[in-house]
Parts: sequence; C-alpha cells; structure tokens
Amino acid sequence: MNEPALPAPTHDVPTEPYAPAPVAVELASERGPVVWVTDAYGRMVPMPKNLAPPPMVRPEPRDLTPLPLLDPVAQRFMGAGIGGGALAAGVGYGIGEAVNALAGLGSGALVWIALAVLAWRTPVRAVAGARGSTVNIRKAVIKRSHFYA
Repeated sequence: MNEPALPAPTHDVPTEPYAPAPVAVELASERGPVVWVTDAYGRMVPMPKNLAPPPMVRPEPRDLTPLPLLDPVAQRFMGAGIGGGALAAGVGYGIGEAVNALAGLGSGALVWIALAVLAWRTPVRAVAGARGSTVNIRKAVIKRSHFYA
C-alpha cells in the first residue's frame, strides 16, 4: 500500500535562464547600458543595448472609411464589357441584314432579268393577243447525181 516516492527530477535548469552568470567583480563603467526586452515566453529579460533588436516602427494609421458596396472600376469594366457585347451583336445583326438584302436583291434581279429575256423572245402578236401563227416555209431542191442512171 505504501508506494515508494519517486525521486525528484534533477534538472540543471536555472530558475532564471537568462540571468547573467555571477562575476567576481563588475564595475559600472565596464557594464554597458541594459534594456529590458520580452523573450519568446513573454517574460522581461535584460539585454545589452547594443545587442537589442531595433525598436518597432509605428505603422501608419489606416484609412477606416467604408468602401462602396460595388467597386467603381469593376462597374466600369462590366459596363464596357456589356456595351462592347451589345455593340458587337448590333454590328453582326446589321451586317447579316445587309448580306440578306444583297442576296435577295441578287435573286430578285435574276427573276426580273429572266422575265425581260422571256418578254423579248415572245412574238409581238402573242403579246398583243392576235390569233395567228407564223409559218416559215423553206423549199429546198436537192439534186444528186447517180452514176448508174
């Protein structure tokens, strides 16, 4: 029931790890100025001033005015993109309409040319409505010479 007590740990860690080792004699003139800085654990430790890190530079004050809900530059870019797209769509539509009109003009012109050629080739009597016909009679005399006759 009685358990033997564990031996106390023997660590060579000093209670003040950053305390300078005691010296026999220390004169005030030999010791430089000392500053107190925080270590990694948040404790204040003495340090010679020439080895201390430089003091932190105070940051500039920030502008804390609220920003607009939508960025004006982004709005301009978006407007330019939408406007450019609308412009491209309008130009494409206009070019398409012009091409369609030219195609229609071409086929319509071909119909009118065909009608003009047909009217030109139609006899005048047929156009005027006269009932008659033109008959071309061609008399051909063919004479052949035969050696046996």
